[in-house]
Amino acid sequence: MKTNVAVFFGGRSVEHEISIISAVQAMGNIDREKYNVIPVYMSKQSVFYSSEALLDIATFRAGNPEAKADPVTFVPKGNKVVMMNLKGGIFKKKDTNIDVCFPIVHGTNCEDGSIQGYIETLGLPYVGCDVMSSALGMDKVLFKNVLLDRGIPTLRCVDFGAREWALNSDKIADRLIKEIGFPLIVKPANLGSSVGISKVDEEAELRSAIDMACSFADRVLVEHAVSNLREINCSVLGDRNDCKASALEEPVAHDKILSYDDKYRANAGKSGSKGMASLSRKLPADLTNDKTEEIQRIAVETFKAIGASGVVRIDFLMDVDDNDKVYVNEINTIPGSLSFYLWEATGVKYPELCDRLIELAFKRQRERENTMFTIDTNILNETSFGQKGSKGKI
Repeated sequence: MKTNVAVFFGGRSVEHEISIISAVQAMGNIDREKYNVIPVYMSKQSVFYSSEALLDIATFRAGNPEAKADPVTFVPKGNKVVMMNLKGGIFKKKDTNIDVCFPIVHGTNCEDGSIQGYIETLGLPYVGCDVMSSALGMDKVLFKNVLLDRGIPTLRCVDFGAREWALNSDKIADRLIKEIGFPLIVKPANLGSSVGISKVDEEAELRSAIDMACSFADRVLVEHAVSNLREINCSVLGDRNDCKASALEEPVAHDKILSYDDKYRANAGKSGSKGMASLSRKLPADLTNDKTEEIQRIAVETFKAIGASGVVRIDFLMDVDDNDKVYVNEINTIPGSLSFYLWEATGVKYPELCDRLIELAFKRQRERENTMFTIDTNILNETSFGQKGSKGKI
């Protein structure tokens, strides 16, 4: 009997469209001999939809994909979780048992642990990082703090809130100039795909860069910009007990930093909807064996530091002017295109990558089933408390 895989994508995120591209790619590569693929599109209004039409990118290019799908929800029934069709009428489709979820979402309200938490409340196994590691990976400041605590090289930063900036912009700007200096990088603290990121070379550019970052997130981080820079990316696959690093790539930027357009639009006309796979890159990166092994080692250490699972992509900065010193820049806990191209260069084909990810989801679920999450007590009958919330005799 085939395994029913619900692929979640879309969502209330600025990376909504990138999620669609990544998901359609993956759904086309999941082995249909082993799995039934059930697309679950999350609209920008956070409504779930499902239909066979959602397997085709043309449905989304045409606009209004909701019109070609039925609204659905997910309900535990006994020891199963079913996808319940909410469309009424005599042609209402039957409920569908779901065996495992495969979230292919990017950005806030999705990749940050939100959808993972929802799936966990259902009790379903799911692909990728859990709630905690997803949240840590999305929050760039907390992520850096974890790395610094572990002695993993990353650039220190100054962070502040959007309200704090609105009330004390002069004081914060002075602090940034004194503590970091130019050039510097301004980033929203919890977004991916280079959205809202600016390189700032002089004071005249600083305020507008921070204002733009604040329009995307309520917290901003600022760090030193490496002037003579090479960007190197590495994927890691597995879990905290057993993981390995992929081949390395060097993306080719067309601007000061690797931008959203570099990642997703630069080669769209040539390559169609290939997401991160369409990015101009050197693969494998032109590095010595020692430097390659160093970056792969740090990538695995970073993966384990946040307790990651599934497939991630870790982006590195290499300072050419400082003897090619390497810094971890950020982690993508659900990378664009699932970084399949980095694994193909390592000898793992896309269908095999998807298969491994689903196997890891079931492995984690088996481990969790051996962990006690509840205990039987009679505390409600043994304690006295008032209706106003007083502790009584507890």
